[in-house]
Amino acid sequence: MTNFHYVYILVDCATRTHYYVGKTCDLKTRLVAHNNGQCPHTNKYKPWKIKTTVAFEAEEKAVAFESYLKTHSGRAFASKHF
Repeated sequence: MTNFHYVYILVDCATRTHYYVGKTCDLKTRLVAHNNGQCPHTNKYKPWKIKTTVAFEAEEKAVAFESYLKTHSGRAFASKHF
């Protein structure tokens, strides 16, 4: 099976008002890392759950999509479609 690169959007479980966009090859391990406080950017609003995941075969496409989602227009796209 092909190794996929995942772009994911997390939402905090408490208020559902904080979001985080990231990229990984192992979703389960990465979510555990976020919820265990191993990631400084997400430590404050843990616990997190995965809201959306998009899989890419090519890492370059995943990197580009993650970068896009972190822009103003990308956040607008995500809130409208996800």
